[in-house]
Amino acid sequence: MKKNNLPENKNLDLIRALIIKHKKNDHIFAGIGFFVIASLAVALLVLFLDLLINGYPKINLEFFSNFPSRKPEMAGILSAWMGSALVLFVTFFVAVPIGVAAGIYLEEYAKKGWFADLIEINVSNLAGVPSIIYGLLALGLFVYEFGMGQSILTAGLTLSLLMLPIVIVSTREAIRGIPVHIREAAFAVGATKWQVTWHHVIQYAMGGVLTGIIIGMARAIGETAPVITIGALTFIAFLPPSPVTEVAPFINFDWLDAGFTVLPIQMFNWISRPEHAFHINAAATGAVIIMLTLLMNGVAIKLRYNIRKKIKW
Repeated sequence: MKKNNLPENKNLDLIRALIIKHKKNDHIFAGIGFFVIASLAVALLVLFLDLLINGYPKINLEFFSNFPSRKPEMAGILSAWMGSALVLFVTFFVAVPIGVAAGIYLEEYAKKGWFADLIEINVSNLAGVPSIIYGLLALGLFVYEFGMGQSILTAGLTLSLLMLPIVIVSTREAIRGIPVHIREAAFAVGATKWQVTWHHVIQYAMGGVLTGIIIGMARAIGETAPVITIGALTFIAFLPPSPVTEVAPFINFDWLDAGFTVLPIQMFNWISRPEHAFHINAAATGAVIIMLTLLMNGVAIKLRYNIRKKIKW
């Protein structure tokens, strides 16, 4: 009996040794990952604190309500943050419906095969394309080919191209995380494919979808290369026409064709000036951009947490 148990004990010892080795490798990998994340977080915190300390004297109500000026003490970011808001408005209403619809179609309706795999590979690759490429594409397509000019509409469409892959990928990943038994239960009570998708799959995946949308918007707000490529202004001392009017139909679309600037370009303009006072303005603008980005990511995390908390699998 002892001789027969020897091979079995030996195999158990080998399995235990293999498990211990894998656990050790897992701990090493987790330690490396934590070190990298901690290092990046510390670097971001140091840079943010440096910008905040340098630009804190300028972060006040006048800084947000004044136009850019050749006098640094009077300069503000009114036209820049208004331009960013309008550009992101266009980006949101172009990229989100198309991106979410494309993600739902590819995950729920598209037939599996080489064509779907090709689309999936291309979408994933587009998410990693440098932003300057989108700027060059928009310059040739929207500005020169379609004659849309250097306008808010052109900038919004450009950033929507940049944001689309992020929304599509995040939507598909959120839908993939929904358990199959939810779909099967809905089909079992007679629901159609669309009813299952709209009333069940999308509802459960909404947290992940919203997270992807907000993260995509947070990336778009800090992009500089694409909007510089299509000809955004570096100095602008006026606001676009108001989207809302007092006369029927109370909506004005002239602002879509207006010139614009955005917060990153305004920051770039000031940091290129030799005067130190403009550098303080640039630091304040950088701190504002980082705070907006962190706020948007925080909102995404909070929304995802609240939605998942309400869901009962």
